[in-house]
Amino acid sequence: MIITRTPLRISFFGGGTDYPIWYREHGGAVLSTTIDKCCYITSRILPPFFEYHSRVSYSKVENVVSNHSIEHPSVRACLQFLEINDGVEIHHVADLPARTGLGTSSAFTVGLLLGLYALKNQMRDKRSLAADAIHVEQELLQEAVGAQDQVSAAHGGFNRINFQVDDTIEVKRVLTAPNRLVELEQHLALYFTGFSRIASEIAKEQIRVTPQKKKELETMFQMVNEAEAIVTNPSRSINEFGRLLNESWKVKRTLTQNITNNSIDDIYEAGLNGGALGGKLLGAGGGGFMLFFVPPENREALRLRLKRLLCVPFAFSRNGSQVIVYEPEGEYHEGLMRERREVYAQNEHL
Repeated sequence: MIITRTPLRISFFGGGTDYPIWYREHGGAVLSTTIDKCCYITSRILPPFFEYHSRVSYSKVENVVSNHSIEHPSVRACLQFLEINDGVEIHHVADLPARTGLGTSSAFTVGLLLGLYALKNQMRDKRSLAADAIHVEQELLQEAVGAQDQVSAAHGGFNRINFQVDDTIEVKRVLTAPNRLVELEQHLALYFTGFSRIASEIAKEQIRVTPQKKKELETMFQMVNEAEAIVTNPSRSINEFGRLLNESWKVKRTLTQNITNNSIDDIYEAGLNGGALGGKLLGAGGGGFMLFFVPPENREALRLRLKRLLCVPFAFSRNGSQVIVYEPEGEYHEGLMRERREVYAQNEHL
């Protein structure tokens, strides 16, 4: 049995420049961090004693006669990518819900791939794991997703991620005093807007209009440089980070009409009136979690202003996707698979 733990992420600046249609021509960068909210995936080879071939449990339960019949797109694609045809049992649980702007879909893919590699008694380094997840989502599934979420989930930590025109990806840990990151963390508040959406559907429209949004995306790219400079320079007020978030949100909301709506705009304005200096809707847009930058002395006023919304405490995390339980089946696994194949071969002749 293998259990993996994979962190969710908060993306501060540069979102949109991590789409291949943009960075393969202009280059891109994001500033983001993983947080102490994770998804957990349990994987094991399924013994041949059940009427189904594989079992997959997430928000629904699938009992299937072949891995090609699995409805969950990422599970099906990951098994196909790693050429796993034997029966498996996969369970997924998470600290926070999907489709909320925290990179949950890519965290799932990264964590599942890591677990399946371990199930095959193989290791995968962080860079290769991220590349595999990007390949599965962008190439095999043809999803309208960028490349930052997979990298964050695999590597973990507070990073600047650079996307080069030649498709190479560079992960640079932001080097600053630990108390500086603690100070930033203490100025952030995460609120659930109550709305859920499918990020890839919103992203399709953003990708379509990307060639028409060169000025906006170049501005968002430059904000990554400025934000990194604020975090790494202790002589600068951390409040500058919040004001820059506000400017970034103003630009992001103009990329497509699907990113925000009247309800989200009302929440954001209420946050500013409650003492926040800035913020943004996380992920592709349309709903999910909203991040506010609020001075600690204004946090209670913000809470009262947004009392109808759920505030989720969180902390930055340095950990990327990890195997937290590794119990390889070894010879038992090989014998089990031989027995299973013999049973299937006999059934085919019946």
